[in-house]
Amino acid sequence: MKKYIILLSGIALIFTACVPKRELISEQGRVKNLQKDSSGTHTQLNDCNSQVALLENDKKNLKNSMNNLSANDQSTIASSNITIADQATRLKTLEGLIQAQKDVMSKLKKTVADALINFKPDELSVYLKDGKLYVSLQEKLLFASGSAVIDPEGKQALQTLAAVLINTPNITVDVEGHTDTIPITGKYEDNWALSTARATSIVRILTNDYNVNPHVIVASGRSKYYPIADNTTPEGRAKNRRTEIILSPDLTELFKLLNQ
Repeated sequence: MKKYIILLSGIALIFTACVPKRELISEQGRVKNLQKDSSGTHTQLNDCNSQVALLENDKKNLKNSMNNLSANDQSTIASSNITIADQATRLKTLEGLIQAQKDVMSKLKKTVADALINFKPDELSVYLKDGKLYVSLQEKLLFASGSAVIDPEGKQALQTLAAVLINTPNITVDVEGHTDTIPITGKYEDNWALSTARATSIVRILTNDYNVNPHVIVASGRSKYYPIADNTTPEGRAKNRRTEIILSPDLTELFKLLNQ
């Protein structure tokens, strides 16, 4: 019996001469299928290798993007920290300015109150409101009813106050005239005219007679529209007939800081 050795793609098949032809054909078909499967496997392997290369490249690009993002984040955080630090510094400065203004006005209140201590509480009052110092002078201390001519006792009070104003820098002075609701008759057209005339009379006394800086003082009339008491009673109307001298601190530095 003769033997035959057939080599197909590295696969050795040994057939004996007596192998039936049908079986030989079957084996040859199987070998072809194996060769086909092997070729397909190699193709799939190559495809996989290509996919792996693409994924590796994507991984590299993603890592670079993350590194860049991290650097940008660090820069942003650093900038944010600087901004927060600047804001904290500004806030501390702002608080310092506000406290300094409060201290100035509290000291000024004491100075004015001490200077006017000889006047009665029903003639004038000194108080702080909204960061400003109010010196409220009642009508009976300054004027006769319906008049804008200042009485001698009123001039004495203004002279005392002027001495404080002259020695207090960086303030503005608003002189506001107020009336009750009773319509005026006689020299002045109405309560607007009377309240304005009274404020102007006080400004003239302070600037012309007692040398208060005219650049820091303003006269205005409020008429009956800013009462502090009930106008239906004589006592309330008496309180409303007043002149308020309002001292305000210089807020220039404060506004500069707020506008930065």
